[in-house]
Amino acid sequence: MLKTVILILLALPVLLLIAGQLGLLQGKRPADLGVRDGCLKGLSMTRNCVSSQARLHPEHPQAGYAAIDALKLRPSGAETSMADLVKVLQAMPGVKVVEHKPDYIYAQAQTRWLKFTDDVEFWVNPAAQTIDMRSASRLGKEDFAANRNRLEAVRAAYQQP
Repeated sequence: MLKTVILILLALPVLLLIAGQLGLLQGKRPADLGVRDGCLKGLSMTRNCVSSQARLHPEHPQAGYAAIDALKLRPSGAETSMADLVKVLQAMPGVKVVEHKPDYIYAQAQTRWLKFTDDVEFWVNPAAQTIDMRSASRLGKEDFAANRNRLEAVRAAYQQP
């Protein structure tokens, strides 16, 4: 019995790694990403999403956890700001820019070993003169602040001269 338990405990991480490498832990890209009526996709019901638009959903159970500040547009304008943001994303390990429009960027961030995939979006909000952003895990109920840390790393790199 003890040998069986030990064998299972040793095999589980290996099986997870294999599953990740085979792409079984990526999840599916949500069909409702993008900007609709001036809003990015809404908040997740679990603690695996952050959004600068969380304030638009104060009644949402995760609004407090999900709230993050938007990026400020550069004085040179939205086009330069978005071009700089693409450069920041392309320099980040595990991040791939999938879609780049003048006012919208969609990227996917993938963890190294298990290949969990998160969806990351940025949109130029002309009314607020900011870049709204959202990052959410496709799988799981808790991201252990991975999405928040990613967007704060984007902010830090974007704010560099």
